[in-house]
Amino acid sequence: MKTINYIIASAVAGIVLTGFCWMSHKPVIFLVGDSTMANKPVPDNPERGWGMLLPEFFTDQVTIENHAMNGRSTRSFIYEGRWDSVMTKLKKGDFVVIQFGHNDESPQKTDRYCTPAEYRYNLTRFINDVRNKGGNPILCTSIQRRKFDDNGVFQDTHGDYPGYVRDIASKMNVPLIDMQKKSEKVIVEAGVEGSKAIFLFIKPGEYTSLPNGREDNTHFSEYGARLMAHLFCEGLVESNNELVKYLKPEFRKDR
Repeated sequence: MKTINYIIASAVAGIVLTGFCWMSHKPVIFLVGDSTMANKPVPDNPERGWGMLLPEFFTDQVTIENHAMNGRSTRSFIYEGRWDSVMTKLKKGDFVVIQFGHNDESPQKTDRYCTPAEYRYNLTRFINDVRNKGGNPILCTSIQRRKFDDNGVFQDTHGDYPGYVRDIASKMNVPLIDMQKKSEKVIVEAGVEGSKAIFLFIKPGEYTSLPNGREDNTHFSEYGARLMAHLFCEGLVESNNELVKYLKPEFRKDR
């Protein structure tokens, strides 16, 4: 009888301990995406991904892990084992922010290109994988590149790919932050010249690593990355996403 009681007590203690560990788990926000989101080397490098600046907006009640990488598409992110790495770490209650498209949509990049059907399939897989582990997927459309025609009219470069993301988000009832529309608005409002501050327009000699300077209409300055991170958080507030409770108080309202 004592043995039976000991076994029962041990089992109950194990269940209680497991429940306590789950309840005490600090939620993790996993970021998966391309160079516009990714971490960058900091010394002597002006380029920033918006995922680098995102921790500024959140309290320490949540952890942010940035798994985004330069040059990746949904296809290469899977084939390189990066998605499996995130799934190994993912726990119930965690969040996965998914933003691809810049490389998926480029036929000339044969190692990265995804047909529309493949892109849809990969995004659907991401969502199902996250949900099967009790996680919370969040989809983002691609951030706009800076492109104006000779008359100063803004030009989209993403084609139908953001539309695929919106369609999947709607059909699978996944939270969507429409970074394409949000970024286009701020780029257009800044104008042809003002929008250069969002991206990498570096004069020769400003950085040792860039002796000839750089003009890049895709990747962000620190100011631009922080702006994009703010737009993401703004989208969370607008959609009343569960993550809003982890934002710092000053970012919990649309300013």
